[in-house]
Amino acid sequence: MATQYFCENERRRELVREARNAGGNPFLNGIDFLEVSPADQRTLILHLLQPAPGQPGGVPVSPALKRDNFAIEGGVRITGINVVNSVTAAGNTITLKLDAAGDFSIYTLRLVTSTAIGSPPPGFDPLLSEVQFSFKVNCESDFDCRVDPGCLDLKPSDPYINYLAKDYSSFRRLILDRLSTIVPDWRERNPADLGIAIVELLAYTGDYLSYYQDSVATEAYLNTARRRTSVRRHARLVNYHMHEGASARAWLVFETDADRGSQLTPALPISARVLATSNAKAEILRRDPDVVMFETMHPLTELRVSRNAIFFYTWGDARCCLPKGATRATLEGSSALFAFRKGDVLVFEEVLGAESGLPEDADRTHRHAVRLTTNGEERKDPLNGKTILDIQWAEADALPFPLCLNEFDDGAGGIKRAAVARGNVALADHGQTFVSSSPGEDLIPSEAPSGKPYRPVLKQTGLTHAAPFDATQTDTSAASVLKIDARAAVPSITLRSAGETWRPQGDLLATDRFAPEFVVEMESDRRAHIRFGDGTQGRKPATAQSFIATYRIGGGTPGNVGAEALTQLAPEIKGVKVRNPLPATGGTDPESLKEAKLLAPDSFRRQERAVTEADYVEVTRRFADVQRAAATRRWTGSWYTMFVTVDRRGGATVDDAFKNDVKRFLESFRMTGYDLEIDAPRFVPLDVLFTVCVRPGYLRSNVKQSLLEAFSNRTLRDGTEGFFHPDRFTFGQPVYLSQLIARAMLVTGVESIDVDDTPPRANRFHRYGQVAQGEIANGFIAIHRLEIARLDNDPSKPENGRIEFAMKGGA
Repeated sequence: MATQYFCENERRRELVREARNAGGNPFLNGIDFLEVSPADQRTLILHLLQPAPGQPGGVPVSPALKRDNFAIEGGVRITGINVVNSVTAAGNTITLKLDAAGDFSIYTLRLVTSTAIGSPPPGFDPLLSEVQFSFKVNCESDFDCRVDPGCLDLKPSDPYINYLAKDYSSFRRLILDRLSTIVPDWRERNPADLGIAIVELLAYTGDYLSYYQDSVATEAYLNTARRRTSVRRHARLVNYHMHEGASARAWLVFETDADRGSQLTPALPISARVLATSNAKAEILRRDPDVVMFETMHPLTELRVSRNAIFFYTWGDARCCLPKGATRATLEGSSALFAFRKGDVLVFEEVLGAESGLPEDADRTHRHAVRLTTNGEERKDPLNGKTILDIQWAEADALPFPLCLNEFDDGAGGIKRAAVARGNVALADHGQTFVSSSPGEDLIPSEAPSGKPYRPVLKQTGLTHAAPFDATQTDTSAASVLKIDARAAVPSITLRSAGETWRPQGDLLATDRFAPEFVVEMESDRRAHIRFGDGTQGRKPATAQSFIATYRIGGGTPGNVGAEALTQLAPEIKGVKVRNPLPATGGTDPESLKEAKLLAPDSFRRQERAVTEADYVEVTRRFADVQRAAATRRWTGSWYTMFVTVDRRGGATVDDAFKNDVKRFLESFRMTGYDLEIDAPRFVPLDVLFTVCVRPGYLRSNVKQSLLEAFSNRTLRDGTEGFFHPDRFTFGQPVYLSQLIARAMLVTGVESIDVDDTPPRANRFHRYGQVAQGEIANGFIAIHRLEIARLDNDPSKPENGRIEFAMKGGA
């Protein structure tokens, strides 16, 4: 029996047939195919490649085939099928009659020499001496008659690999285990062996690639990202700007023993121990990392002895006080002596105890910086002819405490003042400036220069991020420059190349392809990564490592040093001293990753456009100095106009300047096609009269004075607000009678309150200038949507509201 193969192209039949036609071996025959008669399935027609033995042209050596030369094998239910009767041959075909029809299984017809000899008859090809067939081949079927030989596609088994191997040691163990399987004779484990070196190199590469894969999957999502740059970019997608902290600021006061001009160069730096003016002093910071460096933020080119300690002029009185909220004062001296200019800063300081006159009793919290709004107005005291100078400062710099101006005898015929003003003042910022001595010195490439983007890393760590400051802007208050928004802080670095200055930006999304701009991305180790444009968004640097970097190092909460901490100049200037009478403020640490991940997903919910009336109210309240707002949409003839009514803090006037400021602020939120107008609220003056019964033993006048103070519109001496303080009432807020009675009953000496307005009683509780509409019976005064209750109790302006008390009882 010949070996059977499953072959895609059965060429054996063609080779046997072609051998005969080409005059080859004439003694070779074989089965071509087999037909099953559809009539009874018991007749088989066997087709041979050559004429059947005994037929003209047949193989001479082959005797005619008989029924014993045919064996039918196979079957499941029907087996042992035999050929009956004689075999009929005609040409290339042989017809066989069977004693039974087979079942649905596959049968095999074999040509044998005899029933005892299973080999093929002489002259028949051993490979083509048998054929498989089915008795049911002619039955109706939905499938193709071709039978798939069913060759098995045997694949080698995969080697065992531990897919949990993720680090160097597990990769090394995995490779050695695999080598022990495929190369069992190699048992070398010496680290100096070349094979071991290759194994360890592959393990290192696998470890690196594994980390890279994990990192890519981790950094792809905000919640799992670990790198600060990744979190920053994810947050930027929802318009959340992750801040990198801000540097602290402090007011520095210089004291000089002589007038000085050009000897002081711009941008004087200062620190708690050191005031450095160049990189020559940078080694001080390296030797002592605890030194906190500060540098002035604007030129200071003049120091005057007259500004060291400026006395307040009290018009001959020895015990005076500059009240809380003051915005003006008078100084001893002329305008030529001090040479003040609009925008100069003065620091008021209490230097002696208000009562004792001793320096150690001075209140160190009574120090305040103000920015002058005028050059000062010079005049003379007509009583003694002394030259004096009137100064003013902004409301934002109003004195937050009463400043004692008492005078004391110094024991030598002179006078000591409890408070003075300091005039040689400069604003300083935390950090130290560095300048590259050669191109590329401070920029370390993080990628290979060939074919890869230039992404350098700043050599020094802790790049300063400082809030913007314009030294030429003299209209800002001294208080405002110390209010630092860390999200507005920008990196303190510039790069110069080929005479051109490159400046940092928050991102390059709106950057022109010719713009010399770059982005600074800070990592958690406080290394600054510089990212340039790609030629489409931001200019691509022509050559790498060609930049001269000017940058500052420092920032964060370490800069929030206390008062009198900054005391030393470097290099020292003989005869010049420096100090910070006020503590440094504004130093903010970088935003943590946890904070950014918490706030960024919610940032897109912040309203950045105004469509409805509620939208305008919400965004208007973001403007500084706005307590409440109300919006009304009205058709004004050609288009809709949104009228925004604003309630300022402290009851301040909504003047034209304030309206313009609010309008400019709302312009970025305004809906296209809508006009915008800013309105002042409609104040409703109140008219109140209560009858008060005073307890025995209390003076009516004292109780009445306490009542008037309790119901005033001022901030009281204990820091609480009077009942009718402007910040206690806003749009549409009713005034309840019960609240007034409860407040009056808290005043010491009040026994009862009578509010009955039936004649002959004259108690009142209604709008000023209007007839009562049953407010006492209702228990409140109704206030409409755009109205605010007001009661100033100013006798000169009763139209702004008044309150009176009819006192009874007491003494």
